[in-house]
Amino acid sequence: MNVYKGILNHIARYVELSESEIKEFISILKTTRVKKRQFIVQPGFVSEYRNYIVEGSVRVFYLDDLGKEHTVIIAIEDWFFTDFYSYIHRTPAEYYAEALEDSLILQMKYEDVEELCSRIHSLSQYFRLFTERSMAYSYKRTISNISKTSEERYWEYVNKYPQIASRVPQYVLASYLGISPESISRIRSRS
Repeated sequence: MNVYKGILNHIARYVELSESEIKEFISILKTTRVKKRQFIVQPGFVSEYRNYIVEGSVRVFYLDDLGKEHTVIIAIEDWFFTDFYSYIHRTPAEYYAEALEDSLILQMKYEDVEELCSRIHSLSQYFRLFTERSMAYSYKRTISNISKTSEERYWEYVNKYPQIASRVPQYVLASYLGISPESISRIRSRS
């Protein structure tokens, strides 16, 4: 049950589940260990799982036509990740999800989540509330990316997520913030 503690606490921040609902939810979870640099999602294949990180860190990124990486998600413990468009629409993924560290994840198949949500109102409410908050954050990040300087974006991220900024490689953080690793080095040297 220890491996499920984090995700159950995450759910409990939004809704309350009965013991039987918890057991049903746990029954759809697949525990998977991944090694550093291992891909969990790859373009061309449907993203079968919504993934929750128990231990470790992951990044989700895509490659543009010139082969440049663009990181769209950096996730650590207690975060979800996948290629959500592929996962929801059952279409081939466009993103890679790569473990940045050896990681332990819990995986949920789309069909299993949908089936449980159709029967367990609290679980449906949890996913709705969590999705709404994720969308709100996504909009805020978009505005930050178009209205703030690279230095402002860097310090905003480092101050909000110091535990992530200290763990991930500089090139990953730079890719996520839309700036070069050299710019991060200059920003850090000025502080």
